[in-house]
Amino acid sequence: MDTATRSTTPGNTSAAHVTVEPSILYFGTPVVLLSTENENGSFNLAPMSSAWALGHVIVLGLGPGGQTAHNLRSRPDLVVNLPEPAQWPAVERLAPLTGRTPVPVDKRDTFRFEPDKFAAAGLRPEPSELVRPPRAAECPIQLEARAARVQPDASGAFLIVEAHVLKVHADPRIVVPGSQHVDPATWSPLIYNFRHYYGLGPELGHSFRSQTPRQAH
Repeated sequence: MDTATRSTTPGNTSAAHVTVEPSILYFGTPVVLLSTENENGSFNLAPMSSAWALGHVIVLGLGPGGQTAHNLRSRPDLVVNLPEPAQWPAVERLAPLTGRTPVPVDKRDTFRFEPDKFAAAGLRPEPSELVRPPRAAECPIQLEARAARVQPDASGAFLIVEAHVLKVHADPRIVVPGSQHVDPATWSPLIYNFRHYYGLGPELGHSFRSQTPRQAH
């Protein structure tokens, strides 16, 4: 059966589209490391790649059975740490680890319990100012935040967390001198693109609303 559909947009000369059924839809999303507080007062650090910002609210998509979800249901403080592209090996070192013990049944074939996630990743915990979980010192951007709402998503398979950002910390090397702006020419997030890690390519242009415009090269 032919599943291809052609665009009918006038002047469109692109090749035919085909219908596909990808197992995941990570079509270029930023990677973050979430630090949260465990029941015993220790701290968990977990990678995730379903995060987006609306103003000073960060929306996170989490699996309901992980330690991060467990922590945020009763201890809403967290830090959203944004690694840079070169730090992808630290993220990947965390990927097969879980802070849950015993390891949930659906994770036992793939994940192992690790109580000290910071050490496992090769990252250093740094005290936060407004929340209990520490920041990942090596991450260029760190957002201290507090979860205001934790609820199931529309499918019931995930949790949606809405968190208010309380304080933003940035490496001075990525801040426009004399301003409050992160310089997009010096900062690149780590991007998770269909389970592969990428950084950003060269700048193509800027929005008319940009407060850090540059001359086109």
